Amino acid sequence: MGSTEDLDYPQILFQYTNGFLVSKVLFTACELGVFDLLLESGGPLSSDAIAARLGTSPIGMERLLDTCVGLKLLAVEVTREGAYYRNTEISNLYLTKSSPKSQYHIMMYYSNTVYLCWHYLTDAVREGRNQYERAFGISPKDPFGAMYRSEEEMLKFMAGQNSIWSICGRDVLAAFDLSTFKRIYDLGGGGGALAQECVSMYPNSAVTIYDLPEVVQVAKERFVPSEECRITFHEGDFFKDSIPEADLYILSKILHDWDDDKCKQLLAKVHKACTQGGAVLLVESLLNEDKSGPVETQLYSMNMLVQTEGKERTPAEYSNLLQAAGFTDIQVKRTGKLYDAILGRK
Repeated sequence: MGSTEDLDYPQILFQYTNGFLVSKVLFTACELGVFDLLLESGGPLSSDAIAARLGTSPIGMERLLDTCVGLKLLAVEVTREGAYYRNTEISNLYLTKSSPKSQYHIMMYYSNTVYLCWHYLTDAVREGRNQYERAFGISPKDPFGAMYRSEEEMLKFMAGQNSIWSICGRDVLAAFDLSTFKRIYDLGGGGGALAQECVSMYPNSAVTIYDLPEVVQVAKERFVPSEECRITFHEGDFFKDSIPEADLYILSKILHDWDDDKCKQLLAKVHKACTQGGAVLLVESLLNEDKSGPVETQLYSMNMLVQTEGKERTPAEYSNLLQAAGFTDIQVKRTGKLYDAILGRK
């Protein structure tokens, strides 16, 4: 990019202003089942056919489809008979429910939960606290920072987290050689996708998912195959209950839910339980040391303000938390993807 005179300031501002409009178009197309229908149809469909099969108005569907074409989520072919729409590769791969890399569930969680909380971002900045009570009329009750208004919302959140690890899981687990760690505890492991990836990559290791009883029950019933014998479960609240001994503890997207004091409290418990020579692996989205970016991580940190008690941090900030708990030989690896890895040893 050249000098400041080359910048189209109004265009940049309009792009930022319209950002939430883009998100809502994406969420709506997912929720209505546009991408699933086009995948299942086996060929292009007209907007009238799509509207009829999904039970929407023809005019509304046509505008939604055309906007998705503009966003490169759909492609269109105009013939004498009319316009016919089909999925693009990104939609088939990431926006259809049946794809192994589907992000559908995290899209629905963002649309139905995160989006509503962000309406109160100004209040969150003024007050310095999350906005669940204002957004939903209920007070936070889940000690892990994610609030579930219903079992359906919990399922969306867990499935959404699993979908993220379908893209990023192997990268964070390959950032360091974890093959020497035989007993691994995934604290707050939720739906178990990272645990499954871990036992796949490290066949001599066994992983225990430690989470709340209601989360463990859903994970067993919905997400972790019963034949996966190297994954076991431990029910409890790791802030209140004991943490069993292990060689490695994985905390993926856990510390960013909490303030520094809570993080130090949890890491101290992990350090005490950890075997000598063992380690803790933090999986988080890292800010630059001067906090100038990345933009995605800065936005995640704003979301932590709106939804939790925590924030995103720099490598130095996470290193300080680990050192305060007694961990040494701290190493940081940036993966180039959404989430990075930090390893601290006992």
